[in-house]
Amino acid sequence: MMQPIDPTIALAPHVLRVRPEWIDYNGHLNLAYYIVAFDQGVDKLFEIIGIGLDYRKNDELGTFAAETHTLYEREVKENDPLRIVCHILAVDDKRMHMFLEMFHAEEGYRAAAQEILYLHVDLKIRRVSPWPAPIRARIASLAAHCATIPVPAGVGRKITLPPPRKS
Repeated sequence: MMQPIDPTIALAPHVLRVRPEWIDYNGHLNLAYYIVAFDQGVDKLFEIIGIGLDYRKNDELGTFAAETHTLYEREVKENDPLRIVCHILAVDDKRMHMFLEMFHAEEGYRAAAQEILYLHVDLKIRRVSPWPAPIRARIASLAAHCATIPVPAGVGRKITLPPPRKS
């Protein structure tokens, strides 16, 4: 039987630094590496939940990203410290809806956010499959904890152009 997880530990921010090889020709973090940084934060959480690398190797189950939306709000530069905060918004039989925030770890501003929908996949047949009950219960308990805090700005946002200004 899986032990319950402490949400304050599971959802503790992941801290990392912007690597030199992640910088683009504009002198700031390349857009693709925002995703890499978010993914590192999620990997830490997935290990705690029990759906990390060992889960993939031993149970041949895993997660695939089905949809993402990234908001790039402020630039970060080489060697800047980052803090990735994960919010689990919802879980059902086969999916998990998350919202991730990237903060500058020293200056405190939010640099980016990513909304992501994960699918639970049976890696033997490469098909979406139900979460094992203990895993789903762990995710649901974290989602319940996240529901007690304010919903982060940007959840559910869609890409659109503002209406033209009237002259």
